[in-house]
Amino acid sequence: MRYEGAIYRPPSEAQSLILQATIGCSHNNCTFCNSFRDKKFRIRSTSELEEDLTIARRYYKYVRRVYLADGNAFCIPSEWLLEILRIIKKLFPECERVSTHACVQDVLAKTSEELIALREMGMGIIYMGGESGNQEILDMVKKGITRAELIAAARKLRAAGMLSSVTFISGLGGRRLWREHAIDTGTVISEMEPDYASLLTLILEPGMPLFDDLHGGRFELLSPQEVLQETKLLIENINLEKDCVFRSNHASNYLALKGTLPRDKDSILNQLSSAKWLKPEEFRML
Repeated sequence: MRYEGAIYRPPSEAQSLILQATIGCSHNNCTFCNSFRDKKFRIRSTSELEEDLTIARRYYKYVRRVYLADGNAFCIPSEWLLEILRIIKKLFPECERVSTHACVQDVLAKTSEELIALREMGMGIIYMGGESGNQEILDMVKKGITRAELIAAARKLRAAGMLSSVTFISGLGGRRLWREHAIDTGTVISEMEPDYASLLTLILEPGMPLFDDLHGGRFELLSPQEVLQETKLLIENINLEKDCVFRSNHASNYLALKGTLPRDKDSILNQLSSAKWLKPEEFRML
């Protein structure tokens, strides 16, 4: 396999074969992220990808899952994606599922028929960064989407029979907007009804514009206890009828939480209220 630069994948894709279908992120403007700022976005040719997969086939006897990197490979036109999926199916007939990240606009740009065709060819789950359900925060961090579009994208995936996994970021509203972030993120998850929802906790590093806002006094980070308070309010505002697997056990989180909502809602709230130990700052990482 040939890779350019640092490669990122969801924790749940730890055992997947990673195919770098795009270089970088087509949006690459979020103020809290510096993952792809050193990359110029481009889509790799299907011939390049077939060469990579052919090499991988020589080394791996069994590949259960394939993850398409980089930032949002779902932006690739559907006909190209279908060809990539055909190549994967030809070379790895044992592969059970292909997954990738998408910007909200990537999902909305595809027709329902295209989504169904992609799902039937093996695209099983789409990861999206929702970040917040509050529009002021989405605008502040230059996410480039609306709350309504986030809801529409999740519903469109569900209608096409494709799983959705959406990530939000604790502390993204800072001290000024923590309450709005918690309430609006809880209610947006309720309206989206994703199959999976997870929380990361904000970490700012040099190179991120929001890092400059922090050191310029324009943004205030939450303390660990304030993050827990925000998370509790967020969970209180999630009201779902269908099952949603919830996770807050990323390396960035102060407290590991997991369960299935709505069944485990009270248990998660009890864990937040009774937490005695939080991960020390030096052990948190992106």
